Amino acid sequence: MTPAPFRRLRTLTAAVLACGLALAGCASGAPVGPGSRTHAAPAPPPARGPFVAAANPLAVEAGMRVLREGGSAVDAAVAVQAVLGLVEPQSSGLGGGAFMMLYDASTGEVTSYDGRETAPAAATPELFYENGRPLPFPEAVLSGRSTGAPGAVAMLAMAQAEHGRLAWSALFADAERLARDGFVVSPRLAGFIAATRGQARTRWADAYFTRADGDRYVAGDVLRNPAYADTVAEIAAGGPEAFYRGRIADEIVATVGAGPRPGALTHADLAAYRPIERGALCRPYRIWVICVPPPPSSGVAVLQLLLMAEHSPTLLEGPDSADAWTAFAQLQRLMYADRDRYVGDPGFVRVPVQGLLDPDYVAGRAALAPTLTGAAEPGAPPGGVFAGPDATREPSGTSHFVIVDAGGNAVSMTTTVESVFGSGRMAAGFFLNNQLTDFSFSPTRPDGAPAANAVAPGKRPRSSMSPVLILDRDGRFLGALGSPGGTSILAYNARALIAVLDWGLPMQAAFDLPNLVARGDGFGADTERFSPDLRAALAANGIELEPNDSETSGLHGGLWRQGRDGAWGWDGGADDRREGTVRF
Repeated sequence: MTPAPFRRLRTLTAAVLACGLALAGCASGAPVGPGSRTHAAPAPPPARGPFVAAANPLAVEAGMRVLREGGSAVDAAVAVQAVLGLVEPQSSGLGGGAFMMLYDASTGEVTSYDGRETAPAAATPELFYENGRPLPFPEAVLSGRSTGAPGAVAMLAMAQAEHGRLAWSALFADAERLARDGFVVSPRLAGFIAATRGQARTRWADAYFTRADGDRYVAGDVLRNPAYADTVAEIAAGGPEAFYRGRIADEIVATVGAGPRPGALTHADLAAYRPIERGALCRPYRIWVICVPPPPSSGVAVLQLLLMAEHSPTLLEGPDSADAWTAFAQLQRLMYADRDRYVGDPGFVRVPVQGLLDPDYVAGRAALAPTLTGAAEPGAPPGGVFAGPDATREPSGTSHFVIVDAGGNAVSMTTTVESVFGSGRMAAGFFLNNQLTDFSFSPTRPDGAPAANAVAPGKRPRSSMSPVLILDRDGRFLGALGSPGGTSILAYNARALIAVLDWGLPMQAAFDLPNLVARGDGFGADTERFSPDLRAALAANGIELEPNDSETSGLHGGLWRQGRDGAWGWDGGADDRREGTVRF
């Protein structure tokens, strides 16, 4: 039986939510942030779409078309992902994986779908070792060993079978048309195509991104991908079976098995892949309820940071306060220390989810924040098994989108091929993931204790992807958001939630705020977005900002809000660091 906190979350009364019986957590009674709706206010009308926010206008239009034709939010998610995999291949695609949060308006249920890739049956803890030493990370990424069994197609098919309204075969028309007729290369994609090394310069990428005249495609060129058109046509006609067996599977296995450093992914590994419906991990936060996927997603870390934030009143001082940003940074250090130590695939390691969110543990961790002068040590949450040190790296190559349909059903989905263009290897018109490099390269510590995120056959690597749904205390859907960003996803999502819910900012203004990521000793930031005065004040607090070396944020989302005229409607945002749009 699925553990109680991870079952589908049904619409619940405020009394149940407040005492935490259904959500295994309690409200703190902390003050409500500026611009927030008090719990005594009249209930909002149900949030309704159409609403689509995604990282490329062509994908947004594909989702809107499906919604206009009467499709559900999950139907539209299939169309959006199919187009993103074509026009934004540096970030996600059919060869990758994803986590989806879903709100069902007809039942009030919240659940999650895990489409994380799995290691092949032949994988060992020393998957990325050679001659007794770990491979250099770039070499591991480009190897066939880095690719796990893709999960996005199977996950979308599972969710669509349960929550779709249109025929599966009707959801790929935009992707097939754009692949056959061509699409205009965007400036962001062109920038990645122009890279002089890495995944953009493999023999597969060279063949795809080089024009007939021998030059690389640039922004404004029309790029065609007939192989991708054939693939999505086959998936549309044959369902996920057409992807995990047959021609497409043959090409995936052949590409993974090519040199240098061939991988061991087999037809049997592909055929055996199964997505998982994991339920929802939810906690009250002030007057709201925040829901994320359970592990191997790192959503639990976002919740832990928010619960610690309830013990940090300086956070409520707002985006112009150096003390608020300092508190946010120190809480991140604690959150990342715990996440890096304990979170992994729950099918292989015991993840102390309830311990990490235990009220006494959270309060104790939050009390440490003002005392930190460097990297935080992991704590000892109830039920925690002190695993070995983690040597996981999560580079860029991810996207996020949010969809709400006319019935009020909502999807918040983070999707990835891991690095930019994944492994740089292509099969059947799409890039393959390098998701297995999300495992810890060091399987043990010197005394032999295992790392929670060590490689194992069939195991799913830990992920920072943590798509968010926002409910009120009566279980009504209010909004959704999420971001790419590798390990920085946790900081980006938490900062956006605090800015929108506690600081009362409009969604777009919240997304456009500077990013500050505090993991370990340093402070990575969008330094140019902090004012000189705020930077100086942060430095006086011991927060010396350096340029952020992780993937930039790509926040997308919306919140159902009441305007000054009293009318309820969507407050949507698309991170200006990407090329996304919002339609509603």
